Amino acid sequence: MSQRPKRTFRQRRADSSDSDGGKESSTEPGAPEGQAAPGPAEEKPPVVAARPPFRGRRRVWASSRRAARAAPSAGGDPGDQGDTESDSENALLECRTIDLSTDEEDGTHHSSESKDDQSSSSNNSSSPEEKTFSSIARIPDATFIQAARRKRELARTQEDYISLDVKQTSTICGVKKNSDEDPESEPDDHEERIPFTLKLQTLRQRMAEETTTRNEETSEESQEDENQDIWEQQQMRKAVKMMEGRDIDLSHSSESQKVKKFDTSISFQPVNLEVIKRQLNTRLTLLQDTHRSHLREYEKYIQDVKSSKSTIQNLENSSNQALNYRFYKSMKIYVENLIDCLNEKIISIQEIESSMHALRLKRAMTFMKRRQDELKHESTYLQQLSRKAETSTNGSLAIDEKTQWILEEMESRRARRRQARVLSANCSHEEGTSSDDELPSAEMTDFQKSQDDILQDCKKIFEDVHDDFCNIQNILLKFQQWREKFPDSYYEAFISLCIPKLLNPLIRIQLIDWNPLKLDSIGLKQMPWFTSIEEFVDSSVEDSKKEDCSDKKILAAVINKTIIPRLTDFVEFVWDPLSTSQTTSLITHCRMVLEEHSTCENEGLLKSILSRIKKAIEDDVFIPLYPKSAVENKTSPHSKFQERQFWSGLKLFRNTLLWNGLLPDEALKELGLGKLLNRYLIIALLNATPGPDVVKKCSEITACLPEKWFKNPAIRTSIPQLENFIQFLLQFALKLSGSEFRDEVKEIILILVKIKALNQAESFIEEYHLDHLRSLIKEV
Repeated sequence: MSQRPKRTFRQRRADSSDSDGGKESSTEPGAPEGQAAPGPAEEKPPVVAARPPFRGRRRVWASSRRAARAAPSAGGDPGDQGDTESDSENALLECRTIDLSTDEEDGTHHSSESKDDQSSSSNNSSSPEEKTFSSIARIPDATFIQAARRKRELARTQEDYISLDVKQTSTICGVKKNSDEDPESEPDDHEERIPFTLKLQTLRQRMAEETTTRNEETSEESQEDENQDIWEQQQMRKAVKMMEGRDIDLSHSSESQKVKKFDTSISFQPVNLEVIKRQLNTRLTLLQDTHRSHLREYEKYIQDVKSSKSTIQNLENSSNQALNYRFYKSMKIYVENLIDCLNEKIISIQEIESSMHALRLKRAMTFMKRRQDELKHESTYLQQLSRKAETSTNGSLAIDEKTQWILEEMESRRARRRQARVLSANCSHEEGTSSDDELPSAEMTDFQKSQDDILQDCKKIFEDVHDDFCNIQNILLKFQQWREKFPDSYYEAFISLCIPKLLNPLIRIQLIDWNPLKLDSIGLKQMPWFTSIEEFVDSSVEDSKKEDCSDKKILAAVINKTIIPRLTDFVEFVWDPLSTSQTTSLITHCRMVLEEHSTCENEGLLKSILSRIKKAIEDDVFIPLYPKSAVENKTSPHSKFQERQFWSGLKLFRNTLLWNGLLPDEALKELGLGKLLNRYLIIALLNATPGPDVVKKCSEITACLPEKWFKNPAIRTSIPQLENFIQFLLQFALKLSGSEFRDEVKEIILILVKIKALNQAESFIEEYHLDHLRSLIKEV
C-alpha cells in the first residue's frame, strides 16, 4: 500500500487571514513533520477547524479591534500594556483553535488538500502517523460552535471607527507587500509584527469606503448566515468521513487477524415435506390476506375516485349557479310579463270574437229564417190555389203583399241560378238542391264592411306589443331554450301543460277570420301557429319516464282547448246541414281533428253535429202530398214545389251520410235511414207516378248509402233500416213489369243487389219468372 504523503502545517501570515493575531508555528525537535508538538501546559490537543471564508465586514471589524487594543499600549502604563499582551495572546489562542483554515483566496487549495488527505487516509489507515492524528482530531461540539457564532454576532453589532494613529501604516504595508511577493518567506513568531492601526487614508477615501461598506452591509449579512451554515455542514461531513475511515480500518485489521472457522458441532433441524407444506400454506395464507386487504383498498380507492368525480361535477355545476340564477330570473320575468300582456288583451280578443260570431250568426239566421218563411208562404199559397177559394174579379188568387213580394223575390233568385247553370253547362242539376244563400247587394256590402272593420280592429290588438310577447314562434323559442339548457326543471314545471293555455289567446286571434264552412278556407296544418307548434314538438327529445309531461301532447291539447270549441260553435250556430259546400268543408276540418288528434273532447263535437242534423231534419224537411190530378202535370206549381222539396230532403240525406267514418254508424242509420228515408222520402215515392223519374230517385238514394255497410260478401239480407225501402222497390218493380216501363225493372233488381237484398231479389225473380234477370244475381 502506498504511503500517504506527510502533511505540513505552515504558519499563516498575519495579513493573509482575517484572524486577530498571528499563529504559533514553532515545533519541537523530533516531532513528526506536519504535527505540532504539544506545549508543556497543554493537556489536550487544540481543535482543528477551518475558519469560514468571510470578507469585508469581518475584516473591518478585526482591524478596528486591533486598533482599539493597540491604543492603550502606546500611551498607557506598563500594567495596561501587560493586559494588552494577555489579550493578544488570548486572541491568538482563539484564532488557533477556531480558524486553522485558509482565507477565501486559499479555499481551492485547501479543499484539494483535504481531498488528498482523505484519500491518503483511506489508503494508509493503519499508519502510525494517521492513527496519532485521528486520535488527536475531534469534532467541535454544538456549544463551542454556538459560542463562536455569538462572538461573531456581537462583533458585528459593534460600531466601527477610523483610527487617527498612522504610525504603523508603512510597516503594515511593507509586510503585506513582502508577503505577497514571497509567500514562502514567512517570519517567525518573534519576528512577526502585529499591526494595530489602519493605513492612513484621505478624507475622500474614507468617505467612499464607508459608503461602500454600508451598501454591502445588507447583502453580506444574509450571505454570512448562509456561508456559516455551509461551513458547519462541511466540517460535520469531514469529521464523519474521518471517523468512518478509522472504523473501517479498525474493523478490517481485526478481521484480518481473526480467521473464522466453521463449527461442525452445530446441528440443524431436520426438514421434511410436511414442514415445507406447512410453511408454504402459511405463506399462501399471508399472501391471500394481503391480497384481500389490497382489494379492499382498491375498492376504497375506486369509491373515492367516484366520489371525487361527483364532487368535481357538483363544483363545476355550482360554478354556473350565477348564470343559472340569471336565466331562471329572466325566464320568470318574461313569463310574468307575458301573462300580464295576455290578461290585458284577452278582453279585447273576446270582444272581437263575439262581434265576428254575432255577424256570422246573424247571416246564418237570415238564410234560415228566409228559407222557412219562403217555405211557409209558398206552401200556403199552393194550398189556397188548390182549394180555388176567394178569387178576385179577374180570376186570380188574392194574396197579401208580403207573400207576393216573397214569392217574387224567391222566383227571381231561382231565375238567376238557372241562368248561371246554363252558362256553366250544368244540365244535370235538379230544382231544390241549391243552397239558396244569395244576399241582396246592399246586405252583402254591409256584411263585408262589418267584417273588414272587425278584422281591422283585430290587427290593432297587438300593435303595441313586442314580437316576443305576441309571436307564437318567439314564445316557443324561449321555452325551447329552457328545455335545452335545463330539461329537468323544464319537465318538473309541467310546461307542456302550460303552453296550450299561454298560446290560446294568440291562436284565437289568428282564427278570427277562419271560417271552416268555406271551401276555400285555409287548413289547420297550413296555419303559422300549427307549423310552429309542430316544429317545437318535433325538436323535443324525451325519454319514456316523462310521458306525463311530454311535449308530444301540446298540439293535441291546443286543438282540444282551442279548435274543437270553435268548431262546435260553428256547428251549433252557423252551419247549415242543407248546404253541401258547408258540409263538405266542415267534414274536411273535422276529419283532421277527430282522426289525427283524437281526444275526449271530441265527443262533445260529435254530439253537436248529431243534434244539428236532427234539428235540420225536423225544421227544414217538408214534402207535401197533393192529389194525383195536381201533380200529374209536371209544369204545375204543385208538382214543381213537391219536386223541389223531395230533392231538398234527398240533399239533406246525402249530406248526413257524408259523415260516415266520423259519426257512429248507428247514429247515422237512425238519422239518415230511420228519420229521413222512411219518414219523408219513401212516402213521397209511394205517392209518385211510376216511371223513370222514380227509378232515378231510387238510384240517387242508393248512391248515397255508404259502401262499407254492404262489403260483407256473406250477407244476403240488407240492414234492417232498409226494409221499407226494399219493399217499396219490389212493389215498384211489380208495377213497372206490367207497364210500358218494363225495361226499368232491371234497374230495380240492380238496386236490390247493391244493397245486399239478394234473397228478396231471387224470390221476386222466381215468383214473376224473370229468368233473364237471374244472371244479375249470379254476378255478385
